[in-house]
Amino acid sequence: MKIVSWNVRGLGKLRAVMRLRSNLRDVHPQILFLMETKVSAVRMENIRKKCGFVHGIDIDADGSRGGLSLCWNSDIMVNLCSFSSSHIDVTICDVDSNNNWRFIGFYGNPVIAQRNLSWNLLRSLNTNPNTPWLVAGDFNEILLASEKRGGRVRSSRQMNDFLSALNDCDLTDLGYSGCWYTWEKGRLSTNNIRERIDRAVANSAWRDNFTNYHVQHLSHSISDHCPISIDTNFVRDSGSKNSSFRFNANWVLEEDIEEVIRKTWESSMADTNVKLHKLATALLVWSRGLKSKRNHNKRILTDRLNALSSDDPDDDNLAELLEVKLALNLESDKEELFWEQRA
Repeated sequence: MKIVSWNVRGLGKLRAVMRLRSNLRDVHPQILFLMETKVSAVRMENIRKKCGFVHGIDIDADGSRGGLSLCWNSDIMVNLCSFSSSHIDVTICDVDSNNNWRFIGFYGNPVIAQRNLSWNLLRSLNTNPNTPWLVAGDFNEILLASEKRGGRVRSSRQMNDFLSALNDCDLTDLGYSGCWYTWEKGRLSTNNIRERIDRAVANSAWRDNFTNYHVQHLSHSISDHCPISIDTNFVRDSGSKNSSFRFNANWVLEEDIEEVIRKTWESSMADTNVKLHKLATALLVWSRGLKSKRNHNKRILTDRLNALSSDDPDDDNLAELLEVKLALNLESDKEELFWEQRA
Protein backbone atom coordinates (compact mmCIF):
# COMPACT_ATOMS: atom_id res chain seq x y z
CA MET A 1 0.00 0.00 0.00
CA LYS A 2 1.26 3.45 -0.85
CA ILE A 3 0.36 6.51 1.20
CA VAL A 4 1.21 10.10 0.33
CA SER A 5 1.17 12.94 2.86
CA TRP A 6 1.47 16.47 1.52
CA ASN A 7 1.11 20.04 2.76
CA VAL A 8 -0.13 21.52 -0.51
CA ARG A 9 -0.35 25.15 0.68
CA GLY A 10 -3.73 25.79 -0.90
CA LEU A 11 -5.98 24.32 -3.59
CA GLY A 12 -8.16 27.34 -4.22
CA LYS A 13 -6.83 27.86 -7.75
CA LEU A 14 -7.59 25.61 -10.70
CA ARG A 15 -3.93 25.49 -11.73
CA ALA A 16 -2.96 24.13 -8.29
CA VAL A 17 -5.57 21.36 -8.60
CA MET A 18 -4.38 20.47 -12.10
CA ARG A 19 -0.78 20.19 -10.95
CA LEU A 20 -1.76 18.18 -7.91
CA ARG A 21 -3.60 15.74 -10.14
CA SER A 22 -0.59 15.52 -12.47
CA ASN A 23 1.78 14.80 -9.58
CA LEU A 24 -0.49 12.10 -8.17
CA ARG A 25 -0.49 10.23 -11.50
CA ASP A 26 3.25 9.72 -11.15
CA VAL A 27 2.94 8.25 -7.64
CA HIS A 28 -0.38 6.32 -7.72
CA PRO A 29 -1.15 6.50 -3.97
CA GLN A 30 -3.97 4.43 -2.54
CA ILE A 31 -4.32 6.79 0.42
CA LEU A 32 -3.70 10.54 0.27
CA PHE A 33 -3.51 12.95 3.18
CA LEU A 34 -3.54 16.68 2.35
CA MET A 35 -2.92 19.60 4.68
CA GLU A 36 -3.53 23.33 4.32
CA THR A 37 -6.05 22.82 1.54
CA LYS A 38 -7.41 26.31 2.36
CA VAL A 39 -10.82 25.43 0.92
CA SER A 40 -14.18 24.37 2.33
CA ALA A 41 -15.04 20.71 2.85
CA VAL A 42 -17.57 20.89 -0.01
CA ARG A 43 -14.97 22.33 -2.38
CA MET A 44 -12.39 19.79 -1.25
CA GLU A 45 -14.79 16.94 -1.93
CA ASN A 46 -15.05 18.07 -5.56
CA ILE A 47 -11.26 18.39 -5.82
CA ARG A 48 -10.79 14.96 -4.27
CA LYS A 49 -13.11 13.37 -6.82
CA LYS A 50 -11.32 15.14 -9.67
CA CYS A 51 -8.14 13.50 -8.42
CA GLY A 52 -9.78 10.07 -8.63
CA PHE A 53 -10.65 9.52 -4.95
CA VAL A 54 -14.34 8.76 -4.48
CA HIS A 55 -14.03 8.22 -0.72
CA GLY A 56 -12.65 10.70 1.77
CA ILE A 57 -12.95 12.81 4.87
CA ASP A 58 -12.70 16.55 4.34
CA ILE A 59 -12.21 19.14 7.07
CA ASP A 60 -13.13 22.79 6.47
CA ALA A 61 -10.41 25.41 6.35
CA ASP A 62 -10.61 28.27 8.84
CA GLY A 63 -10.90 31.11 6.37
CA SER A 64 -7.66 31.07 4.38
CA ARG A 65 -5.88 28.81 6.87
CA GLY A 66 -5.84 25.08 7.50
CA GLY A 67 -8.09 22.48 5.95
CA LEU A 68 -7.45 18.73 5.86
CA SER A 69 -8.45 15.91 3.56
CA LEU A 70 -7.94 12.15 3.76
CA CYS A 71 -8.68 10.36 0.49
CA TRP A 72 -8.63 6.66 -0.39
CA ASN A 73 -9.40 4.29 -3.22
CA SER A 74 -12.62 2.32 -3.40
CA ASP A 75 -10.85 -1.02 -2.84
CA ILE A 76 -9.68 -0.03 0.66
CA MET A 77 -11.79 -0.30 3.81
CA VAL A 78 -11.34 2.72 6.09
CA ASN A 79 -13.19 3.46 9.33
CA LEU A 80 -13.13 6.89 10.91
CA CYS A 81 -12.09 7.02 14.58
CA SER A 82 -11.77 10.77 15.23
CA PHE A 83 -10.89 14.05 13.58
CA SER A 84 -10.14 17.69 14.31
CA SER A 85 -8.65 20.67 12.53
CA SER A 86 -5.25 19.09 13.27
CA HIS A 87 -5.72 15.38 12.59
CA ILE A 88 -7.72 12.61 10.95
CA ASP A 89 -7.56 9.21 12.70
CA VAL A 90 -8.75 6.10 10.86
CA THR A 91 -8.52 2.32 11.06
CA ILE A 92 -7.41 0.59 7.86
CA CYS A 93 -8.48 -2.95 6.99
CA ASP A 94 -5.35 -4.00 5.14
CA VAL A 95 -5.85 -6.99 2.83
CA ASP A 96 -2.14 -7.13 1.92
CA SER A 97 -0.94 -7.53 5.52
CA ASN A 98 -4.10 -9.37 6.62
CA ASN A 99 -4.56 -7.18 9.69
CA ASN A 100 -6.02 -3.87 10.85
CA TRP A 101 -3.91 -0.87 11.76
CA ARG A 102 -4.35 2.83 12.45
CA PHE A 103 -3.30 5.71 10.28
CA ILE A 104 -3.29 9.26 11.59
CA GLY A 105 -2.80 12.21 9.30
CA PHE A 106 -1.32 14.89 11.54
CA TYR A 107 -0.81 18.64 11.23
CA GLY A 108 1.24 20.27 13.98
CA ASN A 109 0.20 23.69 15.19
CA PRO A 110 2.15 26.35 13.23
CA VAL A 111 2.13 28.69 16.25
CA ILE A 112 5.10 27.90 18.50
CA ALA A 113 3.30 28.96 21.68
CA GLN A 114 0.54 26.43 20.93
CA ARG A 115 2.78 23.57 19.79
CA ASN A 116 2.26 21.70 23.08
CA LEU A 117 -1.43 21.40 22.19
CA SER A 118 -0.32 19.27 19.24
CA TRP A 119 1.86 17.03 21.39
CA ASN A 120 -0.93 16.58 23.93
CA LEU A 121 -3.28 15.67 21.09
CA LEU A 122 -0.80 13.06 19.90
CA ARG A 123 -0.58 11.59 23.39
CA SER A 124 -4.37 11.48 23.70
CA LEU A 125 -4.57 9.46 20.46
CA ASN A 126 -2.31 6.76 21.91
CA THR A 127 -5.28 4.77 23.19
CA ASN A 128 -4.00 1.24 22.51
CA PRO A 129 -0.21 0.77 22.41
CA ASN A 130 -0.61 -2.79 21.08
CA THR A 131 -2.37 -1.62 17.91
CA PRO A 132 -0.06 -0.91 14.97
CA TRP A 133 -0.26 2.78 14.09
CA LEU A 134 1.41 5.08 11.62
CA VAL A 135 1.39 8.87 11.88
CA ALA A 136 2.38 11.07 8.95
CA GLY A 137 2.11 14.75 8.15
CA ASP A 138 3.58 18.18 8.72
CA PHE A 139 4.56 18.35 12.39
CA ASN A 140 5.90 21.91 12.03
CA GLU A 141 8.87 20.89 14.18
CA ILE A 142 12.28 19.29 13.80
CA LEU A 143 13.87 16.62 15.99
CA LEU A 144 17.53 17.54 15.53
CA ALA A 145 19.42 20.77 14.97
CA SER A 146 20.88 19.20 11.81
CA GLU A 147 17.36 19.13 10.31
CA LYS A 148 17.44 22.90 9.86
CA ARG A 149 19.67 25.21 7.84
CA GLY A 150 19.31 28.98 7.74
CA GLY A 151 17.27 31.32 9.89
CA ARG A 152 17.26 31.39 13.67
CA VAL A 153 18.60 28.45 15.63
CA ARG A 154 15.79 26.20 16.86
CA SER A 155 15.25 26.05 20.59
CA SER A 156 16.42 22.81 22.21
CA ARG A 157 13.30 22.88 24.35
CA GLN A 158 11.05 22.86 21.28
CA MET A 159 12.84 19.85 19.81
CA ASN A 160 12.87 18.02 23.14
CA ASP A 161 9.13 18.57 23.60
CA PHE A 162 8.52 16.96 20.20
CA LEU A 163 10.85 14.05 20.98
CA SER A 164 9.20 13.55 24.38
CA ALA A 165 5.77 13.28 22.76
CA LEU A 166 7.02 10.68 20.27
CA ASN A 167 8.69 8.67 23.04
CA ASP A 168 5.54 8.74 25.16
CA CYS A 169 3.65 7.21 22.23
CA ASP A 170 6.37 4.68 21.26
CA LEU A 171 6.63 6.45 17.90
CA THR A 172 9.91 6.26 15.98
CA ASP A 173 10.92 8.26 12.91
CA LEU A 174 10.90 5.96 9.85
CA GLY A 175 13.73 7.74 8.06
CA TYR A 176 13.63 8.66 4.39
CA SER A 177 15.31 8.60 1.01
CA GLY A 178 15.63 11.62 -1.24
CA CYS A 179 16.28 15.25 -0.41
CA TRP A 180 17.08 15.81 3.27
CA TYR A 181 14.65 18.70 3.86
CA THR A 182 10.90 18.87 3.29
CA TRP A 183 10.20 22.61 3.52
CA GLU A 184 11.95 25.62 2.08
CA LYS A 185 11.53 29.39 2.29
CA GLY A 186 13.49 32.22 0.68
CA ARG A 187 14.79 32.65 -2.86
CA LEU A 188 18.14 34.19 -1.97
CA SER A 189 21.09 32.66 -0.14
CA THR A 190 20.80 35.39 2.50
CA ASN A 191 17.22 34.48 3.48
CA ASN A 192 16.96 30.80 2.49
CA ILE A 193 15.68 28.43 5.20
CA ARG A 194 15.38 24.67 4.85
CA GLU A 195 13.88 22.27 7.41
CA ARG A 196 12.72 18.69 7.75
CA ILE A 197 9.33 19.21 9.36
CA ASP A 198 7.29 16.65 7.38
CA ARG A 199 7.82 13.02 8.33
CA ALA A 200 6.34 9.59 9.03
CA VAL A 201 6.58 7.93 12.45
CA ALA A 202 5.25 4.57 13.66
CA ASN A 203 5.12 2.46 16.80
CA SER A 204 6.99 -0.83 17.23
CA ALA A 205 3.87 -2.93 16.46
CA TRP A 206 3.51 -1.24 13.05
CA ARG A 207 7.22 -1.62 12.26
CA ASP A 208 7.06 -5.31 13.15
CA ASN A 209 4.17 -5.83 10.72
CA PHE A 210 5.70 -3.84 7.86
CA THR A 211 9.38 -4.72 7.79
CA ASN A 212 9.73 -3.72 4.12
CA TYR A 213 8.40 -0.19 4.48
CA HIS A 214 10.03 2.62 2.53
CA VAL A 215 9.66 6.38 3.03
CA GLN A 216 10.64 8.81 0.30
CA HIS A 217 10.76 12.59 0.02
CA LEU A 218 9.37 13.18 -3.46
CA SER A 219 10.39 15.97 -5.80
CA HIS A 220 8.01 18.91 -5.83
CA SER A 221 7.40 22.16 -7.64
CA ILE A 222 3.91 23.34 -6.63
CA SER A 223 4.37 23.84 -2.88
CA ASP A 224 7.09 24.88 -0.46
CA HIS A 225 6.64 21.42 1.12
CA CYS A 226 7.60 18.17 -0.57
CA PRO A 227 5.25 15.15 -0.57
CA ILE A 228 6.09 12.24 1.71
CA SER A 229 5.51 8.78 0.23
CA ILE A 230 5.17 5.77 2.56
CA ASP A 231 5.20 2.39 0.83
CA THR A 232 4.25 -0.40 3.24
CA ASN A 233 5.64 -3.19 1.05
CA PHE A 234 7.97 -1.27 -1.29
CA VAL A 235 6.04 -2.24 -4.42
CA ARG A 236 5.60 0.35 -7.16
CA ASP A 237 2.91 0.15 -9.78
CA SER A 238 3.79 0.72 -13.40
CA GLY A 239 1.91 0.62 -16.64
CA SER A 240 1.75 1.89 -20.16
CA LYS A 241 -1.01 3.06 -22.43
CA ASN A 242 -1.36 2.97 -26.18
CA SER A 243 -3.15 5.66 -28.10
CA SER A 244 -4.30 6.14 -31.68
CA PHE A 245 -3.48 9.23 -33.68
CA ARG A 246 -5.30 12.44 -32.87
CA PHE A 247 -4.24 16.02 -32.43
CA ASN A 248 -3.47 16.33 -28.75
CA ALA A 249 -4.01 19.71 -27.15
CA ASN A 250 -0.77 19.47 -25.17
CA TRP A 251 1.26 19.37 -28.41
CA VAL A 252 0.89 23.13 -28.70
CA LEU A 253 3.20 23.46 -25.65
CA GLU A 254 6.05 21.75 -27.53
CA GLU A 255 8.62 24.12 -28.97
CA ASP A 256 9.21 22.19 -32.20
CA ILE A 257 5.63 21.48 -33.29
CA GLU A 258 5.35 24.72 -35.27
CA GLU A 259 8.41 23.77 -37.28
CA VAL A 260 7.02 20.26 -37.95
CA ILE A 261 3.72 21.67 -39.23
CA ARG A 262 5.35 24.40 -41.33
CA LYS A 263 7.87 22.10 -43.03
CA THR A 264 5.28 19.42 -43.77
CA TRP A 265 2.74 21.89 -45.13
CA GLU A 266 5.25 23.71 -47.35
CA SER A 267 6.80 20.49 -48.68
CA SER A 268 3.78 19.67 -50.85
CA MET A 269 1.94 21.50 -53.63
CA ALA A 270 -1.02 19.11 -53.54
CA ASP A 271 -4.57 20.08 -52.65
CA THR A 272 -5.64 20.73 -49.07
CA ASN A 273 -7.00 17.24 -48.37
CA VAL A 274 -3.75 15.57 -49.42
CA LYS A 275 -1.69 18.05 -47.43
CA LEU A 276 -3.83 17.44 -44.36
CA HIS A 277 -3.30 13.69 -44.72
CA LYS A 278 0.47 14.15 -44.99
CA LEU A 279 0.44 16.47 -42.02
CA ALA A 280 -1.46 13.93 -39.93
CA THR A 281 1.10 11.27 -40.86
CA ALA A 282 4.01 13.56 -40.03
CA LEU A 283 2.51 14.47 -36.67
CA LEU A 284 1.93 10.79 -35.91
CA VAL A 285 5.59 9.99 -36.60
CA TRP A 286 6.71 13.04 -34.61
CA SER A 287 4.48 12.15 -31.65
CA ARG A 288 5.83 8.60 -31.33
CA GLY A 289 9.00 9.88 -29.74
CA LEU A 290 7.26 12.58 -27.73
CA LYS A 291 6.37 10.50 -24.66
CA SER A 292 9.90 9.15 -24.27
CA LYS A 293 11.26 12.66 -24.84
CA ARG A 294 8.99 14.07 -22.11
CA ASN A 295 9.87 11.28 -19.71
CA HIS A 296 13.54 11.87 -20.44
CA ASN A 297 13.17 15.62 -19.86
CA LYS A 298 11.24 15.03 -16.66
CA ARG A 299 13.89 12.63 -15.35
CA ILE A 300 16.64 15.12 -16.13
CA LEU A 301 14.71 17.96 -14.47
CA THR A 302 13.88 15.83 -11.43
CA ASP A 303 17.50 14.70 -11.06
CA ARG A 304 18.66 18.29 -11.39
CA LEU A 305 16.07 19.44 -8.85
CA ASN A 306 17.26 16.81 -6.38
CA ALA A 307 20.90 17.78 -6.94
CA LEU A 308 20.19 21.49 -6.51
CA SER A 309 18.08 20.82 -3.43
CA SER A 310 20.94 18.94 -1.83
CA ASP A 311 23.51 21.69 -2.49
CA ASP A 312 24.10 24.55 -0.12
CA PRO A 313 21.94 27.49 -1.24
CA ASP A 314 23.51 30.49 -2.94
CA ASP A 315 22.03 33.00 -5.37
CA ASP A 316 22.97 30.99 -8.49
CA ASN A 317 21.69 27.76 -6.94
CA LEU A 318 18.35 29.29 -5.95
CA ALA A 319 17.91 30.97 -9.34
CA GLU A 320 18.47 27.68 -11.17
CA LEU A 321 16.24 25.90 -8.66
CA LEU A 322 13.40 28.25 -9.57
CA GLU A 323 13.99 27.67 -13.32
CA VAL A 324 13.92 23.90 -12.88
CA LYS A 325 10.69 24.06 -10.86
CA LEU A 326 9.07 26.21 -13.55
CA ALA A 327 10.18 23.70 -16.20
CA LEU A 328 8.71 20.83 -14.16
CA ASN A 329 5.46 22.76 -13.83
CA LEU A 330 5.36 23.11 -17.62
CA GLU A 331 5.78 19.34 -17.99
CA SER A 332 2.88 18.89 -15.55
CA ASP A 333 0.78 21.32 -17.61
CA LYS A 334 1.47 19.28 -20.76
CA GLU A 335 0.36 16.08 -19.07
CA GLU A 336 -2.73 17.72 -17.57
CA LEU A 337 -3.81 18.97 -21.01
CA PHE A 338 -3.40 15.44 -22.35
CA TRP A 339 -5.65 13.91 -19.66
CA GLU A 340 -8.21 16.73 -19.87
CA GLN A 341 -8.62 16.05 -23.60
CA ARG A 342 -8.95 12.31 -22.93
CA ALA A 343 -11.66 13.04 -20.37
